[in-house]
Amino acid sequence: MANAIDPHVPTPPPGEDELPCSFGEPMESDRHRKQMYLLIEALELAWCDRDDVHIGGDMAIYFSETQTKKNDFRGPDVFVVLDTVRRERKSWVVWQEDGRTPDVVIELLSASTEHVDRGEKMRIYAKFLHVSEYYLFDPMTALLEGYELNPRAGGYNPIAVLPGGDLPCSRLGLRLGVRRGLYSGIETDWLRWIGEDGRVFPVGQELAADAERLRAGAEQRLADAEQRLADALAEIERLKNAASKSGD
Repeated sequence: MANAIDPHVPTPPPGEDELPCSFGEPMESDRHRKQMYLLIEALELAWCDRDDVHIGGDMAIYFSETQTKKNDFRGPDVFVVLDTVRRERKSWVVWQEDGRTPDVVIELLSASTEHVDRGEKMRIYAKFLHVSEYYLFDPMTALLEGYELNPRAGGYNPIAVLPGGDLPCSRLGLRLGVRRGLYSGIETDWLRWIGEDGRVFPVGQELAADAERLRAGAEQRLADAEQRLADALAEIERLKNAASKSGD
């Protein structure tokens, strides 16, 4: 593309600050929005000491000049990029990221977007972004599906379900599974990150609740110990008095 001032000087592609960073479209429901936040928050907390990863959600991704001009591609609901620099970004611009594209993408299904998530988006993730693992989750029905990239075929193969119903996320060394729980005022079946040890990655409110339970438990144990000490001292005093009386 020629420069507007000098036609012989190529015009650099637009950068992060020059491109729209949001889509102006609300998520399908409050539960969809909270599910996105849950996945991002839990992984951010679990990997808070890592500086080689980007965890994003509902963020624009730009991967070609044509797509930039059309601006017709809504980015993933949740995505993870490895081997990068952890910093704040307005959008993910592939040519500014040394060609790095998402390693893992999660799309939250809804009636209005499912045909796109299973069709055009799946094609783009496979052929243009080469996303290694692609997951679909319906927050309303708890339907979970996973797909791994088949580079030779230029498409995706289903990921086999593990015993118990979880799906491996090999690229991240984790699992994805559905667990019942309370998050942000909604009790339902949430999609959760799960570590190799089988433990669910907690979010802030769960960590706070655990800390409160530990504090309450410690206070109760201290109260119990103080009561046992008081009972023991009372018994010693009783025995001393009994001995004194028998000596008389």
